[in-house]
Amino acid sequence: MCRLFGFRSVIQSQVHHSLISAENALGVQSNRHPDGWGVCYYVGGSPHIIRSEKTAVNDTLFKKVSGVVSSETVVAHIRNATLGSVNILNTHPFQYGHWVFAHNGNIKNFDKHRDQLLARISPRLKRFILGSTDSEIIFYFLLTRLEQRVDLNQKNCPIDILQKALQEALEVLVSIVGDYCENDDGSNTETFLTFILTNGETMVAHQGGKKLYYSTFKVKCKERDVCPYFASECEAPTESGKVNHMIFSSEPLHGDNTWIPMKVGQIVGVDNSMELNIFS
Repeated sequence: MCRLFGFRSVIQSQVHHSLISAENALGVQSNRHPDGWGVCYYVGGSPHIIRSEKTAVNDTLFKKVSGVVSSETVVAHIRNATLGSVNILNTHPFQYGHWVFAHNGNIKNFDKHRDQLLARISPRLKRFILGSTDSEIIFYFLLTRLEQRVDLNQKNCPIDILQKALQEALEVLVSIVGDYCENDDGSNTETFLTFILTNGETMVAHQGGKKLYYSTFKVKCKERDVCPYFASECEAPTESGKVNHMIFSSEPLHGDNTWIPMKVGQIVGVDNSMELNIFS
C-alpha cells in the first residue's frame, strides 16, 4: 500500500527531515513503495502540487522539492500501485480548488463498483476526474457530500461540518463496496480507506484500516528558546484545545515528536484556528 504524510502548523516550517532524512521518512519508504510520489504545499492559501511517477528515493526532483518546501500546510504521498497504471495522472495528492486529498488504501472489486460510485458523484465534479484510480473517485465522492453542506470555494470549512460530511459519505461508500478491512496486515486487495484531506486551513485524517499516527507535541522542542510561538502545548498534551502543530504519518518518524496511533474509524484533525478535534 501507500504511505502518507500531513503537516499543519501555526508557522511556516521546513519538512525536509520528515520527507528525506528521518528514520521512516517517505524517501526511505519509497524503496518499498516505488510507483510515484507527490508533495503539496500551500503558498498564500493556494495549493502547489508537484508529482512524479518515478520512485522518490531515486528522483532528484523529490529531494530538491523536499529541501525547499517551507509552508504551514504540507501533504505528501508515495505510491505502491494497486489499482490504476503507474503514471502521473494516478499519482497522489489529488486536488480540486483549495482541497487536497491523499489516500492509503484500495477498494475491493473496484471494477464492479466503479459505475455505481461515479453515479453518486456530482456531474459538476465528475468531469475533473482524470486518472483511473479508486482513490481519485473516493476524493470526489467525499467532496460531493461536502458540497451539500458548504461552498467548496470558501476557505473556512468548520471542522464539525467536514467531519459529519465525511462520516455520511463513508457510510454510503461502505454500503456500496462493503466494510473496510480493520487489519493493517490484510491483503492489499481488501478495502482500506485511510486518508488525509485538507483545504490548507482545516486538515483531517481518517483511519480506515491502514495505520496512521498523529503528533501534536514533542518531548522537547529544540527551538523552545527562540520560537515566538512556543507554548506549553508544544511539549505536552494540550489543555486549552489549541495546538501549534499537527503531523500525520503512516509510521512514527524518528525524532522528538510524540506519536499517537489513530483508532480504526477515527477522524482526527485541526480547524483553521488550530484547535484539535478527535471524532471517534
